[in-house]
Amino acid sequence: MRTILKTFAILVLVVSAFSCKQEADKPEKKAVTKSPASENYNISILLDLSDRISLEKNPNPTMEYYQRDLGYIKSVSEAFTEHLKSKRIRQIDDKMQLFFNPEPKDPEINSISQKLKIVIDKNNASKDLLNSINASYASQTSKIYESAIKDNNFIGSDIWSFFDSKIKDQCIEKNSRNILVILTDGYMFFENTIMKEANRTTFITPELIRKNGLNTSDWEKKMQTQDFGFIKTSGDLSNLEVLVLGINPNRNNPYEEKVIKAYWSKWFTEMKIKRFEIKNADLPSDIEKIIKDFILQKKL
Repeated sequence: MRTILKTFAILVLVVSAFSCKQEADKPEKKAVTKSPASENYNISILLDLSDRISLEKNPNPTMEYYQRDLGYIKSVSEAFTEHLKSKRIRQIDDKMQLFFNPEPKDPEINSISQKLKIVIDKNNASKDLLNSINASYASQTSKIYESAIKDNNFIGSDIWSFFDSKIKDQCIEKNSRNILVILTDGYMFFENTIMKEANRTTFITPELIRKNGLNTSDWEKKMQTQDFGFIKTSGDLSNLEVLVLGINPNRNNPYEEKVIKAYWSKWFTEMKIKRFEIKNADLPSDIEKIIKDFILQKKL
């Protein structure tokens, strides 16, 4: 009996070892992941053409704010073309566009913005077209800022309304990686969109921050307990990524920058935007890597 049991045990060990060897010899199944290069990009740039770019009201001897904007746009354009050049022609189906809200009254600016709506697919992609995008974006956006500054009639920027009623139709597409780059100082105000619900508003200004007592060291506690922030906009924006550039807080309040970023972060989180970055109005050379890493999905 013992001999039979011993023989059976040996057979079990042999079969088990053979099975393990067969399992080990099987080719390893690799997880199938989508290459970033094969993604379709849908990049939108929202310009805040308010008096933040005024050479009279907000001069900056190091580099004017409109020039910083142009530097940021240059980096966005370069990241877009770098992405396009990493794809095969038959994979290309990408877009880059530029928006204002409200639209400037100057018809020339609106005409220029139409030229900056770039749609590239396998039917029109060419080496010449790809090589022309950066120069075209640089020259055309420069004309927009020059015209706005010359006009000197800054009507403000209605960013809240853009998110509430336009962003889904204009900046989000299925089967694309949707990226919105906002160029703004972080303040939000438009006279036709002034709303208040308890401690929620559609705007934020230095006066509002001061009035709400968010200019002291306990600003964060007040913001949480009294629910200060932007009024929520409708809809789920979980398929949108947002990069905000140009935050320029009032230096009279040492907590202003943190308050502004907290307002925007709270708003984005409530809209279910999972990936966003909010950066100051630093020199373009300092922001270039941040922009390209964000757009090209490199680790920030």
